[in-house]
Amino acid sequence: MAQEQNVLEVIDLVKHYPIKAGVTQRVVGHVRAVDGVSFSIKPGQTFGLVGESGCGKSTIGRTLLRLTQPTSGKCIIEGKDIFALNRKELRAMRPKMQMIFQDPYSSLDPRMSVSEIIGEAVREHNIVSKAEYRDYVLKVMEDCGLRAFQADRYPHEFSGGQRQRICIARALALNPDLIVADEPVSALDVSIQAQVINLMRDLQEKRNLSYLFISHDLSVVEYISDVVGVMYLGTLVEMGTKEELFKHAMHPYTKALLSAVPVPNPDVKMNRVILQGDLPSPANPPKGCKFHTRCPNCMEKCKTEAPVYKDYGNGHYCACHLYE
Repeated sequence: MAQEQNVLEVIDLVKHYPIKAGVTQRVVGHVRAVDGVSFSIKPGQTFGLVGESGCGKSTIGRTLLRLTQPTSGKCIIEGKDIFALNRKELRAMRPKMQMIFQDPYSSLDPRMSVSEIIGEAVREHNIVSKAEYRDYVLKVMEDCGLRAFQADRYPHEFSGGQRQRICIARALALNPDLIVADEPVSALDVSIQAQVINLMRDLQEKRNLSYLFISHDLSVVEYISDVVGVMYLGTLVEMGTKEELFKHAMHPYTKALLSAVPVPNPDVKMNRVILQGDLPSPANPPKGCKFHTRCPNCMEKCKTEAPVYKDYGNGHYCACHLYE
């Protein structure tokens, strides 16, 4: 795929955290949080990233925006490798890429009013003139379902859903091309989740936004995503279009995740796949296929040889010895 077609191109992203021990704090190992992940996002597209807690989803989101420094790899936005930019160049690129955090309360400054929270970066990056500033902030608030009279209120005066709307408005105010949404609805009630997800979809259509949508809720991912990537222990094990992945899942891990999604019909009997054992430590991942310790289809080859991550047609990628 040509890079100019994509808003975001991630190439072999690696993020390892050192484990230190002893008085001298020498490095005795590494937590392999993200271990060679590649994917791309087109304009106006939503890429859903799913997996268990601790698989490295949020680390990918934070590393792409340089909130955490990568160990290696490339992240290309508008033809520029974000990881190679100096401080001044990165600051100029910041408006193009924004993040919506998981907890709307802890990511908002309690001492700042809503208009200050939304407008702080607008003023800092000179998005509009001083004369237009107030009207611009109120317009962004309106687009996100907030009222003008709420502009001078503080975060503690809002409900969880309204706080998340403030976070969305803050990200949107800079006219970004890419928004990384890190479990943006997991802290909200189900009814409020639907409102926030629909708001994000409406804004995407109006502004041709691209989302990296990180979640562990497959129902939400199926609703909002165009392409879905499934992560396990720091690596992508399967990736494909939403239709392809949900109808023709290949990897045993993906099948297990899909079998756990509740169906709103009491007459439908689910063939639940129960995974044995716990998620292995990312500091000491299993040899061969990382999933082999919990896989119901494990073969001898899986214990020693890592499967190749390859395209099986229709852009459906999978890393599994079952299909070789």
